[in-house]
Amino acid sequence: MPVTDGHRIIEIGCVELLGRRLTGRHFHVYLNPDREIDEGAIAVHGITNEYVADKPRFKDVADEFYEFIKGAQLIIHNAAFDVGFINNEFALLGQSERADVSDYCSVLDTLMMARERHPGQRNSLDALCKRYGVDNSNRELHGALLDSEILADVYLAMTGGQTHLSLAGEGADSDGSGRQQATPIRRLDAARPRTRVIRASEDELAAHLARLAAIEKSAGGPSLWAQLEKAPE
Repeated sequence: MPVTDGHRIIEIGCVELLGRRLTGRHFHVYLNPDREIDEGAIAVHGITNEYVADKPRFKDVADEFYEFIKGAQLIIHNAAFDVGFINNEFALLGQSERADVSDYCSVLDTLMMARERHPGQRNSLDALCKRYGVDNSNRELHGALLDSEILADVYLAMTGGQTHLSLAGEGADSDGSGRQQATPIRRLDAARPRTRVIRASEDELAAHLARLAAIEKSAGGPSLWAQLEKAPE
C-alpha cells in the first residue's frame, strides 16, 4: 500500500517511554483521509469509511502531533512505511520544514533490529511477541495505539530483557499510577552481625576446575576465568 498511490493516514497512535518506562502520556487520533479506504485495508485494521467520516483531517492535528514527537527517538516497526506516510502528510500541507521526520527526530526501526538479531526468522510484531513472551491477546485487529503499546514492551524486551529495576514491591516504591518512585537510602547498623562467608569445599573447587577444562576443550582455548586468574595484578 505505497504512499505514492495516494493512500493517507487514518490513525496515529504513540506512547511515550522515558527511562525505559511508560509514562502514561500518549497521542492517539483517527483521521478522515478524504478518500475511500481500500477493502483490503479495512480487513486489516477494521476502520471503515463511515467511522472516519466525522473525524478530523491531518491538518487539524498536525501541530499537536509535531509537538508530541519533536526531538524524540521514534521507535517504529517497519519505520520506512510509517515515516513515508508522516512525511507525505506534512508535505501535502506545504510544511516543507516538517516534511522530513529525520530533521527533528531520530528513528529506530525494530524490524531492522529484529532481522539482525534473528536472521531467517519471522519478525512480524506478532512473531516477536511470541518470541519475547509479550502478551498480545487483545490484538485481534491492527490498531495504532494498541500496537504502539505492544511494541514498547517488545522493544524493552529486545534491548534489555529486564524492563525495570525495583528492589521493593508495588507498595513503597509506587505512586499509585504504576510509576516507580525513588526509594530513600537506608543505612545499615554498623553494629550488625557480620555476614557469614561460606567458602567452596575441596570437592566444589575440583568440580569447578573440571567444568573450566570442559569449556576450554569445547572452545579450543583458555576460558576467560583462567585468563583472569593468570593476569598480573
